[in-house]
Amino acid sequence: MISYAIIGTGKIVETFLEAAAKTPELRLTGVYSRSMERAKEFGQKHGAVRFYDSLQTLAEDPEIQAVYIASPNCCHCEQSIQMMEAGKHVLCEKPIASNVMEYEKMLEVARRNGVIFFEAMRSAFTPEMEVLEEALPLLGKIRQASFSFCQYSSRYDNYKKGIIENAFKPELSNGSLMDIGVYCVYPMVHLFGPPRSLQAQAVFLENGVDGAGAAIAGYDGMQVQLLYSKISDSRIPSEIQGENGSLVIDKLSQTRRMTLYLRGEAPRELSVQPSDNNMEYEAACWADWIQGKRDPGRLFRAQEDSRLEMQVLDTIRQQCGICFPADA
Repeated sequence: MISYAIIGTGKIVETFLEAAAKTPELRLTGVYSRSMERAKEFGQKHGAVRFYDSLQTLAEDPEIQAVYIASPNCCHCEQSIQMMEAGKHVLCEKPIASNVMEYEKMLEVARRNGVIFFEAMRSAFTPEMEVLEEALPLLGKIRQASFSFCQYSSRYDNYKKGIIENAFKPELSNGSLMDIGVYCVYPMVHLFGPPRSLQAQAVFLENGVDGAGAAIAGYDGMQVQLLYSKISDSRIPSEIQGENGSLVIDKLSQTRRMTLYLRGEAPRELSVQPSDNNMEYEAACWADWIQGKRDPGRLFRAQEDSRLEMQVLDTIRQQCGICFPADA
């Protein structure tokens, strides 16, 4: 049994706890919050028995073997390093760091301490991603791909009223690119590797946060278009185009339908059986890697994909003039 704690008590944590409950090897034991009252209120609701308002106390607790981190993006690096230096395995929410410089530090600490560390990129570990990868050769030579994720944020209404929540605070290493754009960047680098060129633009709101953006990534013989937004909705799916046909993906973060269109053939629905909560796959991977039950090569690839993701995010931000305090 793996006793784990959580850092953060937001909505994404509720979703993760529901998913992690499907992995019998994981047992929620502790909850950290800046407020002890909040830690107890949230933790007792979910069956936790240990509560912290001090990160040092959590790090030093021998009862905790692993920590799921879902704090603001700007805190990911420092908190992950503190937990891993204490010998704890860390699953860190996306984006895993503010920039690639932070990520390199985190990865070095993980490997030096021999702990499991990777990014909670929900789409990366699903059966749907495996189905997608298996279908790619059918498309022939890939020429274009478009990865789109535009979703009007529930917090944007508050922003327009003058109530600025964390999701719209660039000082917390947040914004549309880091919150939504990562779902476009990750499959690009996972499937095609690092681009050789990149051109990007962003739409900024009054407080300097990016509300939407677009980028074109160049590869040898192909290009990938990225489109993301937190201030508007889109019904356009994502698509990968090859010389033999195309593959249409309904939603990047939680794929429920993939349709294969091969030239001269009738459209074919690929066999997918999506989970209602696809965070269950990253939770299962976490437990398996901690217990040595899963191929460590897949962990290494996930870590390298995150490195490429952070490099692309950094390049987009540099081109668009998106700066975080963490960049200093």
